[in-house]
Amino acid sequence: MFNPGDFPEPTLVPVNGVELEVFEAGRRNAGKPIVLCHGWPEHAFSWRHQMPALAAAGYHVIVPNQRGYGNSSRPAEVTDYDIGHLSGDLVALLDHYGYDDAAFVGHDWGAMVVWGLTLLHPGRVSRVINLSLPYQERGGRPWVEAMEDALGGDFYFVHFNRRPGVADAVFEENTFRFLRNLYRKNEPPGEPRPGMALIDLARAEKPLGDPVMSDSELAVFVSAFESSGFTGSVNWYRNLDRNWHLLADADPVIRQPALMIHGDRDVIRRSGNPAEFVPHVEVVGLDCGHWIQQEMPEETNRVMTRWLAQQDA
Repeated sequence: MFNPGDFPEPTLVPVNGVELEVFEAGRRNAGKPIVLCHGWPEHAFSWRHQMPALAAAGYHVIVPNQRGYGNSSRPAEVTDYDIGHLSGDLVALLDHYGYDDAAFVGHDWGAMVVWGLTLLHPGRVSRVINLSLPYQERGGRPWVEAMEDALGGDFYFVHFNRRPGVADAVFEENTFRFLRNLYRKNEPPGEPRPGMALIDLARAEKPLGDPVMSDSELAVFVSAFESSGFTGSVNWYRNLDRNWHLLADADPVIRQPALMIHGDRDVIRRSGNPAEFVPHVEVVGLDCGHWIQQEMPEETNRVMTRWLAQQDA
């Protein structure tokens, strides 16, 4: 397991009207940037295994805690967490380092942000690697509205939107238990958890499955969320329908080279035909659950560095 003391010290970087807590590796590789975007409820620390591997492969690795997370800014307005702001932060981060573009990597919600960034600012993204969350076709109806009809009001995307503050409070009252119970291996394929099931998970005495990380690694996440709370991060979900509107005029096709990594045991299922909207995509499955880069770090690193080397050839 990783020693948390080996994680780089952060810098607070002013971007787009906020400050982001940013961790770096491979600064000597200036001119070859790669930006890693965490998911929910995660932290830049979730990329601890990838940072040294990518730096060794010749990349300047830039890993922000995105707004709402860690010691980054946590604006009060819900709409300050829409895809316009989240992608704007990443564009401003490139400007801060003097880069025209970069490779972007996202996991879970970070993948949603990277897909959206690529649609809204295609000239700033040279290639895409996303984990867990496939490209989401915009479709004909706002996302939360469609999910509510299909999956009901307790589906967690819907629950977070229709009952603001309820889940946030439960997660904050049970931060250690929630994160300990959530970060588990070998989830069997199945239906996505409803909102109330996530709340139940926060209250459950006994976790299911093997832990993804050591107690000392888990403590990093617990400490971060005990400090930040969960509302800023859950506000990302509360902008899904707003994001649907903000993406209305974007070209829906991702034209950059792309790598999609799935966990074959993940509750998030592969869906649709990725090549329809991401024509230059390679899809790889690993025998793991949702927390791909933490559960199978060496395999994830091999897949990513192999693909990146092929793109550089």
